[in-house]
Amino acid sequence: MDSTPGPHAASEMIPSLAVRQAQLEHTRNMAEQADRHAVTLESILAILRADRLDDRAARTLAIDVAATALVGIRMETDEQRDTRLEPVVGAFARLRNDLRPLVRHGDLDVQFVEPPMTGRALPGEVAHAARAIVRSAVLAFVDAGEARRVRIQWDCDGLNLLISVRDDGRGELTAHDDSLRPISERVIALDGDVRVSSTAGWGSTLDIRLPLAPPAMPDLLPDSMPLSARERDVLRLLVTGARNRSIAEQLDISENTVKFHVSNLLRKAGAVSRAELILLAKRDEQ
Repeated sequence: MDSTPGPHAASEMIPSLAVRQAQLEHTRNMAEQADRHAVTLESILAILRADRLDDRAARTLAIDVAATALVGIRMETDEQRDTRLEPVVGAFARLRNDLRPLVRHGDLDVQFVEPPMTGRALPGEVAHAARAIVRSAVLAFVDAGEARRVRIQWDCDGLNLLISVRDDGRGELTAHDDSLRPISERVIALDGDVRVSSTAGWGSTLDIRLPLAPPAMPDLLPDSMPLSARERDVLRLLVTGARNRSIAEQLDISENTVKFHVSNLLRKAGAVSRAELILLAKRDEQ
């Protein structure tokens, strides 16, 4: 019996063009990242070895170089996180781990209703935002008082991630509660919606819908200007008047990373201030 694989089997053994391209891209990115890290380390070593610098000046310069490099790494991590997919069950498991301290060190009974195994994979931005939203919701319920039990459920309808968080507290939470404002802003930024229902003496329920397809972002600056997805997110929030801290909270990044993106946006747009950048963005939007 001939055991030689047929043409179809042989073709399956050969990586597809798309796979080979992805592997090459990954290899190139890793090489570039290694080069950047090497340059950073060499720069720090050169600063520390410089005879013309006293200890204080060398330390200040070294910290500056290291801080800039760390901001760059965080920016790359943010962009990679936004482009990858997470299985919905895996994303939910990470949420359970995030909330483990509340269960282990507090009196709160957190109940989890697992999403379906066949649920559609979540875009990285949606998965990350969903976990942050649920964490904020649980803390809001705890702060509202007298909550002893919280029930968290995720589900998928093929187009949306459906989140339900319910407590057994006083049932006085409303959609206008200050503690829910960051949640509402984040959900709206993802083109989703939030519904709050409360029954006095029985508790409150927070129902959230997050589309699995990211919302179309308006082109706030000319197409000829190369902006990363994260830079467009920051610019979109800048135009609404949001400050650095608010932007950092909504995008779940550090304020230093926000400052890094704003600096890049100013440079690319040729603007000298945030106000001018916003005016340019609004003008190009019209």
